[in-house]
Amino acid sequence: MKKSIFTFIAATTISVTAFAQIPNSGFENWTAVGTYSVPNGWGTLNNTTTLAGVYTVTKGTPGSPGNAYLKLTSKTVGTGVVNGIAVSGILDSMTMMPKSGFAYNMRPANFTGKWQHMIYGSSQGSIQVTLTRWDSGLGMRMPVASGNVTLSGMAMAWANFTIPLTYTDGNNPDSCIIVMKASGSNPTNNDYLWVDNLAFSGVVTGIETQDSFLSNMAIFPNPTNSSINFNFNLKTPQQIIVEIIDINGKLIRSKNMGKIEGDTKQLMDLSGITKGSYIVNIIGEFKTETKKIIIE
Repeated sequence: MKKSIFTFIAATTISVTAFAQIPNSGFENWTAVGTYSVPNGWGTLNNTTTLAGVYTVTKGTPGSPGNAYLKLTSKTVGTGVVNGIAVSGILDSMTMMPKSGFAYNMRPANFTGKWQHMIYGSSQGSIQVTLTRWDSGLGMRMPVASGNVTLSGMAMAWANFTIPLTYTDGNNPDSCIIVMKASGSNPTNNDYLWVDNLAFSGVVTGIETQDSFLSNMAIFPNPTNSSINFNFNLKTPQQIIVEIIDINGKLIRSKNMGKIEGDTKQLMDLSGITKGSYIVNIIGEFKTETKKIIIE
């Protein structure tokens, strides 16, 4: 239940029609499914916890603005705690990874909304936004822009938030996925994140120049066949996780590098992974760097 769900969307799950809006961005529309309800257009884990009579995604009222908002709450189920997660699309309840997002072809500067949040342990939740496009020449999905924030402190009343998007590609995206979590990798019962009034703002016309949280970055050898080296410098101390993602958006391998400060050299074993092109996500506490590797 603690696997990272930050990933890219498989090309086969994206509609060719592109929209300029986030589906059900105000969480006004919900559908009853047996004994629970789900927000239209959003994937949740309610279907996996219903046998225990526990729901990590519920409808809150009134909204800010409107009649409703989204309540994400991490809950104890059996001997563990299930993270309160919502994904703009379809969530695979077995892998806790997105299976699809929504069609989107704009280049916004920011992701905005309103939130309230608090944790009862030490593992803060997060919000992540990823824009991608399908590259027919490479036969894989490529990152266009991303924005993510790890929650800090608490917000006990409705507060506005703005998450800047960092662009690494001058092309327009064709898809978007939003992942929101009440807790981090070690959820505590009753951690919560409430959100409402989601939107995009501003326009980016080229590749945005924003400082990376990594410097002196080197990934080698590339192409590779059995292992890969990561050399970089962390400008600020933080926890780092590296993920290997295939062209269908599946998490193939991950490594928690722990808390890193300054220069680091890390080796990741790739043995047993099928030959092909893959995306590497280097996930920090506030940003993510994305690179491409080839395994021969």
